[in-house]
Amino acid sequence: MIDDVLTPIHGGPDSGPEPRYDFSTNANALGPDPFALEAIRAADPSRYPDPRYARLHAELAAYHGVEADQVAVGSGTSELIHRLARWRWLRGPMLILPPTFSEYARAAQPAELPLLQARGPREYLELLPRATLAFLCVPNNPTGEVYDFLEEAARRAGREKVALVLDLAYHPLTQEPPPLPEGVWRLYSPNKAHGLTGVRAAYLLAPHDLTHFRNLAPSWALSVHGEAFLRTVLQPASQGWLEATRQTLWRWRAELAAGLRALGLEVREGRANFLLVRVGQATAVARALRLRGVRVRDGTSFGLPEWLRLSAQAPQARQALLESLQEVLGG
Repeated sequence: MIDDVLTPIHGGPDSGPEPRYDFSTNANALGPDPFALEAIRAADPSRYPDPRYARLHAELAAYHGVEADQVAVGSGTSELIHRLARWRWLRGPMLILPPTFSEYARAAQPAELPLLQARGPREYLELLPRATLAFLCVPNNPTGEVYDFLEEAARRAGREKVALVLDLAYHPLTQEPPPLPEGVWRLYSPNKAHGLTGVRAAYLLAPHDLTHFRNLAPSWALSVHGEAFLRTVLQPASQGWLEATRQTLWRWRAELAAGLRALGLEVREGRANFLLVRVGQATAVARALRLRGVRVRDGTSFGLPEWLRLSAQAPQARQALLESLQEVLGG
């Protein structure tokens, strides 16, 4: 029997019929990015991509101002996280700061890495010298929190030769995003910000040569569609579309928080495009909402059994959620 920690529990599909409204996924609710979508549709799936992704690595490197051998593409953030956990150069204890993205802990187990779980920022910094590989989600998923100790963590990681990986999945959707320290590893998965989560494409930037790391992936880890997507989101048109969506998403998040508080519920509102709301028995409430055509993210797998994670959605969806919540909690 597969251990529970090896079974991924994420937002999005749950094998049931499509809901009327989906608050479980944190993808940009104003997506998909039309420029990226056009590029994906124009990609020729009858051909193999370049197995070395030489042109794509060079374009990503130029965009970020690094050398091409400091970039590695992959078929999504999760794939790159698991590859990092298997890399012999990083074999040793992994450090995380729960509650956070479950894929970090899930990758540690099959790689047989000791897992250090800090109980707060201070303990995270104290444990950092004992780790070989450390993750921080910026902003954190599911809390939306933006950490104020990134610079100190980067300094300690550099001094102790720890690979500190910042997962930037929601950084492009963050209100007043923090500056990113030098010398850290960076994971980018722009499919969330551009509303195309079905396209599995991401990349890693490191302060070291990643040639060996690239070879840990199977051949053609990235499809021609993923290749076209990553290339397009670097362009001004696609970046302009993303910029135009952010203010709306932050307004929708604030309005959702206000509506939930009007129901008498406790809300944890960070600076990302999602928030947490305390509802009591989250699993039971999530199931009841699902029967009403509203899908939400049960926080139990994050270690938050009383909380739901909800993404910023359009007013019609928000109204349906609030009405359903009032009915479920009132009952």
